[in-house]
Amino acid sequence: MTLTAVMVRSSAPLARRNPVAKLVAATVFAVGILTTLDPLTPALAIAAELVLLPFFGVRYGTLLRRGWPLLLSVFGIVLTTILFGANRGGDTVFSIGPLDVTTGVLTVALGLALRLVALALPGIMVFTTTDPTDLADALVQNAKAPARFAIGTLAAFRLIPLLGQEWQALRMARRARGIDAGHNPVVFAALVFALLVGAIRRGTRLALAMDARGFDSSIPRTHARAQHFTRADTLFVAGSVLLTVAILTVSITTDTFRPVLG
Repeated sequence: MTLTAVMVRSSAPLARRNPVAKLVAATVFAVGILTTLDPLTPALAIAAELVLLPFFGVRYGTLLRRGWPLLLSVFGIVLTTILFGANRGGDTVFSIGPLDVTTGVLTVALGLALRLVALALPGIMVFTTTDPTDLADALVQNAKAPARFAIGTLAAFRLIPLLGQEWQALRMARRARGIDAGHNPVVFAALVFALLVGAIRRGTRLALAMDARGFDSSIPRTHARAQHFTRADTLFVAGSVLLTVAILTVSITTDTFRPVLG
């Protein structure tokens, strides 16, 4: 199981919301976070997201078990910013050889790390609680997206789990030939390249098969399952707007707001 696998509980109230409503709400939240560089705004956003997580049917333990790549990315961002960050203002906290780690560079590193988590969590809550078929249907019926785009999105979601399986198959095939990647970056790069080539070939074959079956036809298509954008979905989107405004208001009133374009 991967982080992108659907792990929805049918009794979770927010997991049952229309896929388009969840996408719009996550986009609004992300735009609000991206308007500022301060660490307080993403910290408040993360707190709100963790409170809402059970209402999407996502368990904290499951998120931790599947979200280790996100934590690894956070560590990488913090380390890279500390080592190569240009903002060396403020007081010196500690030194790494000739490199002084100051409060300025730590603030920037913390802000970037928190922003990454705050931006990733809404996506996790949306895509792990949304069936790909429901997402494609909602994009066509509610968002009026082109059928080619929506069906392509559905196909991409269906193929994501296959990447993990193909990665394991490539590793086992190389191990059977006496080649073990281990910590060799050259062998690891070769595996990644092979995975990329396989993904491109599979995508090309899938595109040709879909065109052969008339998925790109201009004839109006019917839908087996109707997707309704209800009043509850509208309230859900409005709630995300209000929550975003409230977080930004706290950041502004505490004089920590640092606009990106300012």
